[in-house]
Amino acid sequence: MNIRIFITGGTFDKEYNEINGQLYFKDTHLHDLLEMGRNKVVVEIRTLMMIDSLEMTAEDRSLIVHQCKHCEEDRIVITHGTDTMSDTAKILGRENISKTIILTGAMIPIKFGSSDGLFNLGSALAFAQALSPGVYVAMNGRYFNWDNVRKNKLTGIFEELK
Repeated sequence: MNIRIFITGGTFDKEYNEINGQLYFKDTHLHDLLEMGRNKVVVEIRTLMMIDSLEMTAEDRSLIVHQCKHCEEDRIVITHGTDTMSDTAKILGRENISKTIILTGAMIPIKFGSSDGLFNLGSALAFAQALSPGVYVAMNGRYFNWDNVRKNKLTGIFEELK
């Protein structure tokens, strides 16, 4: 069972500029994370974009939908910024793609050393293998259905709507 991983950027892949204190994108850290986590699941990785999810456009989301529909794998993990992850999940969910699609991300950049990204990636890979077709958000060891999730901006934690 191969899993397709689509990279879109987000805090997951941000770097820190020590001189000006700004976060920026250079390269994905996904390969290092898979190695660090001793991943044994066969994955196919494709970078779609490297952007902050607050800058994601309708065209960017259309590309994500297109890639999910047309990749040969039936199980997909998407690394995504947390601020608009539930928005992208809703768009994918409404498409009724008969694949298991898991969106995940990180609240703290991997480069900071104490990131939740490694745990979230491992959880997303496990959920992609175990859950039935549908669209889900996986954060902090939990998964949520695409139509019942939001990021609580006060706590920084994903939660169910109902």
